[in-house]
Amino acid sequence: MCPHGVRERGQPLDDRREEIFGPVLALIPYGDENEAVAIANDSDYGLGGTVWSKDQERATQIARRVATGTIGVNGYVIDFAAPFGGVKQSGLGREFGPEALAGYQQLKSVYLPGYTG
Repeated sequence: MCPHGVRERGQPLDDRREEIFGPVLALIPYGDENEAVAIANDSDYGLGGTVWSKDQERATQIARRVATGTIGVNGYVIDFAAPFGGVKQSGLGREFGPEALAGYQQLKSVYLPGYTG
C-alpha cells in the first residue's frame, strides 16, 4: 500500500470526516491553532492522530485538545502498558492496561519523543 495525500480545495473533504485506515495525509489549510483543533475534531470518529511541531510543549498542549483516544507528538509509538482505544464512534472502551476494565472513562494517551517505555 502506497501513502496517499489529499489536499482540500474550496469545499470540505468528506474524507477528513471518515475513519480511514491506511497511510493517508489530509492537507487542510487553517488560520490559527483554534481552527486547526476545530477541523481535527470535526468528525464522528477519534481513534488516534499526531501533532507535529518544532515546539514540543506547544504541540503537547494542542494534542490535549484533539478528541482522540490516543495521540502522538512528533511521532507515534504505542505503549502496550497504556490504554488504547478511540472516542466517539471509534470503538468501545479500551484495550491494554488497567483502564481496559474502566469502560465508562474517556482517557487519552499522549506519546512524546524520547519515551522508551
